[in-house]
Amino acid sequence: MRERHAAQDARRAREFEAFVAGAAGRLLHAATLLTAEDPRDNPHARRLLTSALAHTYACWDNTRGDDPYDHARQYLAARFAHGAWHHHGALRRSRPRRPGALARLSPQERLILVLRLYEGVAEEQVAALLGLSPERVRAICDRAITTLLHPPRVPAARTVGAKVVPS
Repeated sequence: MRERHAAQDARRAREFEAFVAGAAGRLLHAATLLTAEDPRDNPHARRLLTSALAHTYACWDNTRGDDPYDHARQYLAARFAHGAWHHHGALRRSRPRRPGALARLSPQERLILVLRLYEGVAEEQVAALLGLSPERVRAICDRAITTLLHPPRVPAARTVGAKVVPS
């Protein structure tokens, strides 16, 4: 009996290690996009990833038949949303130390954009995960894309004498 449990634990560990070897890089990249951190300096993203992998490992035996990557991604997204949730019920803007490519977006916009475009999650699934309507998810995603494609213009500095003065 003890040998059987040891063999099952060893098999479980091997399966999980194989999963992590294949999925951790992509999950870390998704977490880095969510936190809008620089990929070379992403402690919040690494904490999100560690938490998602730990939760996935704890639930490993219960996920038979389910996609463990989907399970880890859902947990990662939920932890990100929970951590960014403001007490008034709206996702607030975070101010990363070294902003990544998506830093101009709100956490909600980043979450929806990453799930829809980077992860390829269906609009209806994102809506269900976040408790929003599919139409709202579509509108937020469209707004995020517009923000990224058409960043606000920064007024050019003008020169007054020998000084540079912002416009």
